[in-house]
Amino acid sequence: MKFSVNQQDIQKSLNYCQGVIEKRSTLPILSNVMLSVSNSELTLTATDLDLIFINKIKNIKVDEGGKTTTSSSIMYDIVRKISAGKNITFSALGESKLSLESENSKFNLNCINASEFPLTDENFNQNEFSINSKNLLKLLNKCKFSVSTDETRHYLSGIFLHKTQINEKPYLTAVATDSHRMSISKVKLKNEIDFEPVILPKKTIFQLCSLLDDFDGDVKISNIKTKIKFDLNNSTLISKLIDGKFPNYVQVIPKENQKKLQVSLKSFINSVDRVASVSLDKKDGVKFKLTKDSLDLSVNNTNSGDGKENLNVKFDHDLEISFNSRYLIDVSSQLEGDNIEIYLKDTGSPALIKDPSDFDSIYVVMPMKG
Repeated sequence: MKFSVNQQDIQKSLNYCQGVIEKRSTLPILSNVMLSVSNSELTLTATDLDLIFINKIKNIKVDEGGKTTTSSSIMYDIVRKISAGKNITFSALGESKLSLESENSKFNLNCINASEFPLTDENFNQNEFSINSKNLLKLLNKCKFSVSTDETRHYLSGIFLHKTQINEKPYLTAVATDSHRMSISKVKLKNEIDFEPVILPKKTIFQLCSLLDDFDGDVKISNIKTKIKFDLNNSTLISKLIDGKFPNYVQVIPKENQKKLQVSLKSFINSVDRVASVSLDKKDGVKFKLTKDSLDLSVNNTNSGDGKENLNVKFDHDLEISFNSRYLIDVSSQLEGDNIEIYLKDTGSPALIKDPSDFDSIYVVMPMKG
């Protein structure tokens, strides 16, 4: 095996591989990335057994085809320290060494035979559909911060992705909740799709988001019972799904919240952030004292002090309610317009948050007691 590749191309590819490979793997082969070369194309593959990432670099100079595996983190560390844009030549020295040369540097890395690398080949082509990469990224970004970190309820530790119908039009809808807050976002699809509901694991979501950030085009999605596959031009991500039943989220969406609070988004985020600064552990609720067109925000912490701030708002009622400041900031930072709308019922009921500039996303936040 011998080939040459541009430093920037392989660095980008190895950077993605780093996100998949587990730092403390018990199997040495899982710390490795597989390099496979044929027909002027280099394919890099990384896996942690739950997630497989495959990336193709095209139009490289190949002197001799072949495949091997070597430490992903060591190779990435070397490649990113080589001058940007330079050519790097890789050549296999027998079965157990890979030489890597560029400019005045030469490295010989230990290898493990590619036949030991765990790969699954499954037929995903039964029910493929396409979605614009930016639409998919938006869905994931609007929901990922609400994913639960509670290991005991594994079915909440991902994003529930499923097909919905509204006015007989097909949508792809994403939902995430940690039972204190919930995000729901949807995107309209061009055609009807055949897609079974799935729960995407957290690691897959973050890996997919970093790929989508750098990609503009259509993503092909297909799933079989326990796995899902995302195809983006030269990259493929195959992931196991979370096994479990996602709760009926529709019944959690407040239906009777008639008290509408409207406030400038920027002022709201900044005010909540400022008054919350007085609380070190961020567990103290931000207290809302609402009267006509006025919002008093306050945080009181027995150990560190208290903070207060007043905002001009649009509101027609009297109400007191407290929220976790982090939840409010997380939701607010995903809104795109100039204003935020919060629909309230009473002190103990969840709030419904909407973005007037995005009718396809809503958020529910539980109040804090006290």
